[in-house]
Amino acid sequence: MTTVWVYAEVRPEGPSPTALELLTKARSIGDEVAAVALGPGATAAAPALGDHGAATVYASDDQVYADTLGQPAAHALHGLIREHAPDLVLFSTSYDARDVAGRLQAKLGCTLMSNASDVTSAEEAQTQIFGGSRVVDVALEGPSPRLVLVRPKSFAAEPGGGTAEVVTVEAPIPDELTAARRVERHEETAAGPRLEDAKVVIAGGRGLQDPSNFKLLDDLAAAIGGNAAVGASRAVVDAGWVPYSYQVGQTGKTVKPEVYIAVGISGATQHVVGMKGAKRIIAINKDADAPIFRLADLGVVGDALAVVPKLIEEIRARRS
Repeated sequence: MTTVWVYAEVRPEGPSPTALELLTKARSIGDEVAAVALGPGATAAAPALGDHGAATVYASDDQVYADTLGQPAAHALHGLIREHAPDLVLFSTSYDARDVAGRLQAKLGCTLMSNASDVTSAEEAQTQIFGGSRVVDVALEGPSPRLVLVRPKSFAAEPGGGTAEVVTVEAPIPDELTAARRVERHEETAAGPRLEDAKVVIAGGRGLQDPSNFKLLDDLAAAIGGNAAVGASRAVVDAGWVPYSYQVGQTGKTVKPEVYIAVGISGATQHVVGMKGAKRIIAINKDADAPIFRLADLGVVGDALAVVPKLIEEIRARRS
């Protein structure tokens, strides 16, 4: 009997998409599947978590989990694990989930694997190396539970029609674990779909030459319509051209859109990891030898600042 848990992060609009992806996977490898949701909205998220595979949702709506860093969540999880002894706990690779998983591993002294691309059982997972060109099997050894952080978009979230029993988590949090608190939150305003959910992603790189030229990508997204979002390579994020939330790649977001348009992006390995799952890849780059063309279904050799305005003009003409 294999018991698999998912640490389900909860947002104001409901459980994170990655939590639903992990639950879908968990029900294919576990005989018993549960979710742990901590923070405001946890109880309200239970129906969605149950629909995706959780038979039990350990939930607490306590504001302390939202106001502090990972210590209270790791403390509560530690108590639940000691009581119920799951074989495997799956986490997303978000900042908060990584924080909780690391603190939990220190308490348990068990195996912790990060950056997994698949989990085949409670004893084995997979990760990708060399820009995703090689898949490595990883044996999960040591005492249970094994803790695995999984890259987003590794699995498709599929409802299963199940329901979950909600078990209220009552874990008194010691004062010393609430000393570090979040004093302010900043939510970036964004128009259109979230980058991870967009059907078309238009990503810009150094080939755009200047941060002001990212407006071309916004104009292209607007011309395509409501299912398009703008992303970026790490190079331009590091240069301060656009916020980190735009970054696609190994240290950014993983996207799997219907169409990925790489504008002025050379195709470095760390970027490819985050977008190679796109169904169709279009590359625009003035360097005919750029590595991105090896992945592209359609390649355009030319200056992005000349090509993109023509593309916008053509799309608008056809739409009209």
